[in-house]
Amino acid sequence: MKRIEEYIRPGARAHLVGVGGVSMAPLAEVLKGKGVEITGSDMKESETVERLRSLGIPVVIGHLPQSVEGADCVIRTAAVHNDNPEIAAALAAGIPVFERAQAWGAIMRHYKNALCVAGTHGKTTTTSMCTHIFLAAGRDPSVMIGGTLPILGVGHRVGHGDTIIAESCEYCNSFLSFSPTVAVILNVEPDHLDFFKDLDDIKSSFRKFAELVPAHDGHVVANWDSANVRETLEGFRRSTFVFSLTDREAHCYADNLTWESGLPTFDVIAMGEKYAHVSLRVGGKHNVSNALAAASAAYVLGVPGAAVEEGLASFTGAGRRFERKGTYHGADVYDDYAHHPDELRALLTMAKTLGYQRVICAFQPHTYTRTAALFDQFVEVLQLADTAVLAEIYAAREQNTLGISSLDLARRIPGAVFCPHLEGVTAQLADMAQPGDLILTVGAGDIYLAGESLIKMS
Repeated sequence: MKRIEEYIRPGARAHLVGVGGVSMAPLAEVLKGKGVEITGSDMKESETVERLRSLGIPVVIGHLPQSVEGADCVIRTAAVHNDNPEIAAALAAGIPVFERAQAWGAIMRHYKNALCVAGTHGKTTTTSMCTHIFLAAGRDPSVMIGGTLPILGVGHRVGHGDTIIAESCEYCNSFLSFSPTVAVILNVEPDHLDFFKDLDDIKSSFRKFAELVPAHDGHVVANWDSANVRETLEGFRRSTFVFSLTDREAHCYADNLTWESGLPTFDVIAMGEKYAHVSLRVGGKHNVSNALAAASAAYVLGVPGAAVEEGLASFTGAGRRFERKGTYHGADVYDDYAHHPDELRALLTMAKTLGYQRVICAFQPHTYTRTAALFDQFVEVLQLADTAVLAEIYAAREQNTLGISSLDLARRIPGAVFCPHLEGVTAQLADMAQPGDLILTVGAGDIYLAGESLIKMS
């Protein structure tokens, strides 16, 4: 079978299945920019699909076998399997089928520097911080982020510099198809247990990711505050640059950390010397750690500290990462993508420092397997909110073979309210909202629609 590199050339035709996805749409644009003729399909209309059409990329709604006719190769998102009508038709016709991650990996090999940001959580924010820093440094990077970044208006950028910055997801071992020269590991926690067997399996995957960096001039940037990261990299022989919030033995750490109105200011110390003085416009210790990760990656790639200062000063968050949506009856409404207990803990802990009278968290669990595997942790962490409003579990790629519901969570959380439909979530929030409240819509599904509907009522 031919390698995917042979299809990334002018005149070749690639058909992308699931082209409206957060990393498929930028892939379509990047491939088109390299002269590849692109067609695509997706399950529904969206702003992303409209944008692709405006760029001259035809997109069919629905998965029709005839859509792959005439394609030299087919590229699919991780959620699309062999029983998909388009994939089945391609395989029957002998058309090569590649994974999205394989295509990104091939593209990365065209760059001198491939900065790949991995971790169970914090990927989108840290990749976005890196983007701000490299733009401030004038490095003209190409970028692939699993979310929208306001400075770009989208989640990707096609630059002309020698660096590509890519959010790198471990699900289905996707990031093992990448070609990092700098591999950032933010944390390693139990997640995606519909694919991974257990935490040891996840650690093994991250270890293989680290081993992808070139032995002679590659770097692994690692969070030394995470015991699981340290265990993952135990005995690792290649260049490792570690960062920490407090450990002064780390290659990079935060010094003189102060807080004002919930926002941090600190010095970044790299290799024993002051590298940058940073004032963040996003709160929470987790974001200090994310900023240290981004600064560490910049340091090993020779970016001056002034660009770190400028880039992070302009960063106000990625789309759906504590994103302000508006107000309702004097309550501030924000949205966040958190869908793992650790992410929820970081979000709610930070929210409690902002001086609101109440924090109301409308949470939509994401996938049945994650909810079941991490059930007790969700019960514990959702009690950090003053009130929890629980939407039904967002199925994503799954069927509910476990017979689990958000109602099961609500029964274990004092004062929690269960709403089986998003309209009910909006109505519940409208009934609760008071001046001085912070209302959070939280989850990786479509819970943000409940907050947007609330704001339209005001």
